[in-house]
Amino acid sequence: MSGKEHNSEMKGRTIKVLVVDDSLFMRRYIKQLAEEDGAIEVIGTARNGNEGIRMVMDLRPDVVTMDVEMPGMNGLTALSKIMEELPTRVLMISSMTREGADSTIQALQSGAVDFIAKPSGLGPDMEGIKQEIISKIKAAARTPLSSLISARRKNRVNQVTGTCPKTARGACKFDQIIAIGTSTGGPKALETVLGGLPEGYPHPVLIVQHMPEKFTASLAERLNRNCRIVVKEAISGERLEGGTAYIAPGGYHMSVRVTQGKYEIIISQEEPLNRFRPSVDMLFYSVAALSNLQRHFILMTGMGSDGAKGMSYAKRHGAASTIVEAQETCVVFGMPRIAIQLGCVDHILPLTMIASKIRQLTLE
Repeated sequence: MSGKEHNSEMKGRTIKVLVVDDSLFMRRYIKQLAEEDGAIEVIGTARNGNEGIRMVMDLRPDVVTMDVEMPGMNGLTALSKIMEELPTRVLMISSMTREGADSTIQALQSGAVDFIAKPSGLGPDMEGIKQEIISKIKAAARTPLSSLISARRKNRVNQVTGTCPKTARGACKFDQIIAIGTSTGGPKALETVLGGLPEGYPHPVLIVQHMPEKFTASLAERLNRNCRIVVKEAISGERLEGGTAYIAPGGYHMSVRVTQGKYEIIISQEEPLNRFRPSVDMLFYSVAALSNLQRHFILMTGMGSDGAKGMSYAKRHGAASTIVEAQETCVVFGMPRIAIQLGCVDHILPLTMIASKIRQLTLE
């Protein structure tokens, strides 16, 4: 079923949700918050992964919220079995720990739509996730299953082939730079694109992925294991090097400045832009100013409009190329759609063709 056909089918009917969590409090809390929106109905709750799998088969929910860390069968194993037996849209509920972040990144690259960071306790944090739960359930319900199934297949290939050897990082001398922005569905998209860049790739890549702290470090480590180029979480003050992808740390903006002829990363906690920190627009504005370089800008799957104005600005200020992910492969066709509407896009490509276009534009 195409994304448009699925969205048409969902329009006007209640989104049926299954909540899987070993905590009685969280099961009740997620159900209460979700059902405050009349478009959502929680049709069941499960206490563990085994029970969750059985209820998915029996109830056929539109969306599952799945705790990552559960005794017995954890959420990652349950997700794997669900995607094998009856592919379903799954939102992971993750603790803000290093272990929770590692498992969540693996889940996102194995077919989960998105995740919600579990608050550490009662109080403002708990109230703050209400709109996130509702908006992410609705976004998940609109997600084409085909994009999630392809993510799982890609992850399985990576597990079989293992990691690729790295060469030493490139010299600081380069004449091109790539800036990428992504949000919901981004971890899988980034693995596909960065995994398509060759060993010894001579140019730096700067990335903003909307994620909280801890999660971006886990994402960078996992991508580094599965890609031929170096992938790392960015550090303020470090100089850009070819053959390296830098991911903005969760909760921090990333920009670039020129110092003594060298390009240097700046990490800051300025006010959020478009409600986001890190912001894709902030990165794109910064890279657009590097007029001595050929600058390439890419927007992939994600909710909202972050990055679209920055891409439009870059296009007006001499961008070498602008690329967005096509609707048919986006988990959420938000950020690319707004950029297309602004008329600043050179290439609209399915996810699997973006890396080859980057190679063509920057190496040939």
